[in-house]
Amino acid sequence: MTIAVVGGTGMVGRRLVAGLRLDGHDVVVVARSCGIDTVTGMGLAEALDGVDIVIDVSSPGYAAADDMHAFFDASCCNLLEAERSAGVAHHIALSAVGTGRLGTTGYFRAKLLQERLVAASAIPFTILRSTPFYEYLYGIVDLGGDGKCLHLAPLLMQPIAVNDVVAELQRIALARPANTVIEIAGPDVRRLDRFAEDILGANEDPRDIVVSPETPYFGARMQDEALVVSWGSRKSSIRFDDWLRESIVVSSITEIPQRPVDMAFSSARRSARLDGAG
Repeated sequence: MTIAVVGGTGMVGRRLVAGLRLDGHDVVVVARSCGIDTVTGMGLAEALDGVDIVIDVSSPGYAAADDMHAFFDASCCNLLEAERSAGVAHHIALSAVGTGRLGTTGYFRAKLLQERLVAASAIPFTILRSTPFYEYLYGIVDLGGDGKCLHLAPLLMQPIAVNDVVAELQRIALARPANTVIEIAGPDVRRLDRFAEDILGANEDPRDIVVSPETPYFGARMQDEALVVSWGSRKSSIRFDDWLRESIVVSSITEIPQRPVDMAFSSARRSARLDGAG
């Protein structure tokens, strides 16, 4: 089976490509760095020739609302048209929990556009909505920092490890198209400030956390449980405490000097913006 991974050079894409190849699949990496641009359509027809399944994990990151909307509009339309011509049998899209509930934010409006385009196409599909990744919590926390303290909303979250999302995408690729939306989340439900406390503690960061319902999340006021999945959704296995402990141990083993936390947060934030751009 030949599977194309769109955004195959980002955080999710790299791991997904490696996992699919390990399982014996032929994988085509679709990314600008590979000479394939979904926004302009350059190289798409050639890349998808002979492809059975397309998994789209691409993202423009948390850019301006108009830019995100334009990205998904152009990229998704070009991709679906190329898939129709190539006879692709299953389109899998990675989306975000909160889509459809959080219409006031540019990111979720853009994801909703993507979902609607996929569902309206004639191609069998599965949409996987994921909660925020553990790996991005540093960047999310950073958005609320002012150098002395962190200003965060008392928002319930149910984040997930990237590896668990990748495993679910691999499972979906081997299944029949669901032609619907599936949601997945991590096993732990806590307020954002509780996750932030653990992150600061693990990094020996002395900053205080100020919690207020008036504090925005990516520029918008959000419902308290907007980033928690509904009953019956899929739950992953990797717990946040275990992931955080392992990430600190890995940094120690590889002898990576512990950077000032502000720098670590900024790096994670840049990664969140660029992931999947190719």
